[in-house]
Formats: sequence, C-alpha cells, structure tokens
Amino acid sequence: MEAASILLQDVWVEYPIYGSRSRSLKNKLFSLASGGRIPTELPTRVQALKEINLQFSEGDRVGLVGRNGAGKTTLLRVLAGSICPASGRVRRVGLTSTLFNIYSGMNGEVTGWDNIMSCGLFLGLTPSELRARTDEIAKFSGLSSDQLARPVHTYSSGMVLRLAFSVATCLNPEILLMDEWIWVGDAGFVEQAQRRLQKMIDQSRILVVATHADYLIQQLCNKAVYLRDGEVLATGPVDEVLAIYHAQKND
Repeated sequence: MEAASILLQDVWVEYPIYGSRSRSLKNKLFSLASGGRIPTELPTRVQALKEINLQFSEGDRVGLVGRNGAGKTTLLRVLAGSICPASGRVRRVGLTSTLFNIYSGMNGEVTGWDNIMSCGLFLGLTPSELRARTDEIAKFSGLSSDQLARPVHTYSSGMVLRLAFSVATCLNPEILLMDEWIWVGDAGFVEQAQRRLQKMIDQSRILVVATHADYLIQQLCNKAVYLRDGEVLATGPVDEVLAIYHAQKND
C-alpha cells in the first residue's frame, strides 16, 4: 500500500468577484442609459493562493499560520479536494477526513438516526460502513434510542453538538485536515470528546491544522507553514516559522 502523502506543485487559486465596480455612480448611470444591454464590467479576479509548492509525508504534523485572509482555509480546501485550483497540480494519497464544520450535512427536520446516515454519507462513508458504525456513534453521543428517533430540531444545542461531533469523528483517516480546534462546550461531554479527537489525531499519518493558537501548533505539530496574502513565506520547524510570522505580522 502506498504511503500517505500530499504534493502541491505550482498551485494557483483565483476567485471571481462580480459587481465590485457596478456600485460606482458612473457605472450605474452607464448601465441605465444602455438599458442594461451593454455590460459595464468583467468580474474582478482575486488570487487566493499563488504558486504554492508543498510536500507532506507520513509523520508530518503541519500547522498553518497567518493572519485572517492569508489563504489558510483556502489551502485546506484545496488539500481536501473541495476547491479545484486554476492551475498547478495536487496529488493526495490516503483516506482523508476534514474537520472544518462538524455540522455539515445536518438536517433539523429529520431524526437523529437519519442524520447519522446523511452526515456519514457527506463524509464519504458507504452505507455498509455507516451501518457498521451506527451503534458506536449512537453510544458515544450519549443519546438514547428514543432521542435519536426524534427530529433534530427538538434537540437542545448540547444534544446537537454531541451528535454532530460523534459522526464527524467516527473515521480513522490517514490524512486529517482541521480548520481550528474543535471546542466542545458541553461540560459532561468535553473530556471524552477531547480524548476521541486526540486519538483521531494520533492515529492519522498526516495532520494539517490551521489555527491562530501558537500553543496548539507547538503541542500538535512538528513543522509549520507561514502564509501571507496567498503566498508561502516560510516553511520549517515550528518555532522558527512562528518567530518569522510574529516578526512580520504587523508589517
């Protein structure tokens, strides 16, 4: 079996922004005068990632650092395959799981049991894999069979969180991508939730996490990547990259 790995070669990501210039009085008057028949603008294109070259191998625990808007979340979504770059090459080997939004796929109008199935399918599990995990997910959530048979919109916020977290962390991925740490506020659930999340991290072969918390990167990671305005400015040992980041972040 091929070892888990991630390779990005000369990756660029662009977003089109429509209507950014149409707010001007001149363009509005021109559009009115032409009856809207003559287009007044082309979309503005924003470069979210620029010439990204990175390679991660088994054993890498990578922290992404940078200010808001630096490109950390966009990079994570490229790694996950949910954003296709405008150019460049992305190669990922290994079962991948993302912890971006644990509520993805949740539907308040259907039962807890149905949400286990729909959220699990959203994560990429097959129906047979889900059936094999359903009892464990239900047990970990602490919700009873009667509670799981009710529509989720009747749940308390703590019950919804328990269910969403239990489904989102039921995988054993080779590559784990995280956008910030998952904080579980339910006091009766927090300890077992943190143990389960830590086990998921420990069992992964590659971890990539974006966070503004230095202590988390120092605790979890063995290397870091510093992003600024969509470009990689530094890669290497955690303390060295954090020092560069903090020296430059107010520039």
